[in-house]
Amino acid sequence: MDVEGVDVVIVGYFSGKQKDFAALMDSAVQEMTTHGARVVGRIVQRRGVSDGGAKQMALPFSSRTLLSYGKVREAAALCEQTDADAAVFLSPLTRRQRRALTRMLGCPAVSLADALTTV
Repeated sequence: MDVEGVDVVIVGYFSGKQKDFAALMDSAVQEMTTHGARVVGRIVQRRGVSDGGAKQMALPFSSRTLLSYGKVREAAALCEQTDADAAVFLSPLTRRQRRALTRMLGCPAVSLADALTTV
């Protein structure tokens, strides 16, 4: 994906144990802007102990979307409000996740690694 001049929403999924998530989001924003993208929004999904216990903290909420249904709706609304060209996920996405998220978000869903390797 050529990100030059593209409006993107950055989406991060993090375990509740991961304390440096804000720095990781800032780093992703910096990488995207360095490559010419305009970051028009950020979404963070954190999975804490209260949502299923410590054993599940590193697991996605959904194998289909990574995120909870409510967070997907929030991301879709942000993508629509900002007229984003793509949603860039910090996590790697499977082909199935890319298809499902692209359909649900109304714009292409790609991983950060994929967005940056094709530049």
